[in-house]
Amino acid sequence: MNGRSPDRRRFLRVAATAALAGATNPLVAQIAPSQSTPMHKRPIPSSNEALPVIGCGTWRTFDVGDDAARRRELAEVLRVLFAAGGSVIDSSPMYGSSEAVAGDLLAELHARDKAFIATKVWTDGREAGIAQMEQSMRLFKTPRIDLMQIHNLLDWRTQLATLRDWKAAGRVRYIGVTHYTSSAFGQVEAVLRSERVDFVQINYAANDRDAEERLLPLAAERGVAVLVNQPFGGGSLLASLRAKPLPAFAANLGCTSWAQLLLKFVLGNPAVTCVIPGTGRREYMIDNVRAGIGDYPDAALRKRIADAVA
Repeated sequence: MNGRSPDRRRFLRVAATAALAGATNPLVAQIAPSQSTPMHKRPIPSSNEALPVIGCGTWRTFDVGDDAARRRELAEVLRVLFAAGGSVIDSSPMYGSSEAVAGDLLAELHARDKAFIATKVWTDGREAGIAQMEQSMRLFKTPRIDLMQIHNLLDWRTQLATLRDWKAAGRVRYIGVTHYTSSAFGQVEAVLRSERVDFVQINYAANDRDAEERLLPLAAERGVAVLVNQPFGGGSLLASLRAKPLPAFAANLGCTSWAQLLLKFVLGNPAVTCVIPGTGRREYMIDNVRAGIGDYPDAALRKRIADAVA
């Protein structure tokens, strides 16, 4: 994320004062009016398993290598996610040390059972794909990955055949495909129409709405769960809103920051299963998970949100 709106700064100052020692601390009361208000979940269509609607992306933010101070901060990010009822952690071999860092932190926190681990295969060739996925399992310290995705559709036919074999063998629970740019949506659409996958991961935001035209309706039609990356327009959107006051109607959704409003815009589309904003800051994760509770905008209100950020 880049920049903070005045509303977000005010919220973060308040949120940062609370102790976050673990999942039984007052954090949940911070996030929701009461502990009886958990994060919303939505079903994965292929299994009906319920998935929490706010997750955590690791691109750039978890690529910290052996930096002990940054790792401690990232451990707090995961504590917040789990305390709020979230579970999805999305990574890739493309993200430098992110898989290794996330795997180490999950082990240190004894939190593997709380995490829904999503990572990717990003290489050409069957044997190279197998080797890369086995390395991901070693880095995450787990014999089974919850979701294995073909990153940016690289050599997708070859990798998809392997993923189907691995799913049948129980080495992965779900399989999917990803992309991060609207220019690839035609190819993503073709794969969704011709192949059976459990998940698709795509970019979608209030200022990046191409997915609404064909991909999101198609995913709903085909029974494919949707992970959304770049819900803040790749970070530039939040920066552009820094000096702009939050619309009065945001209060109707329980939003106290632009980040929450932008996440609720994405989740207002019923085809979306989970949104995975990337963050390496505890206070940003506190802000993000608040979008996982309360009401979501209907089509008319989503248009008002899009107009407000235009």
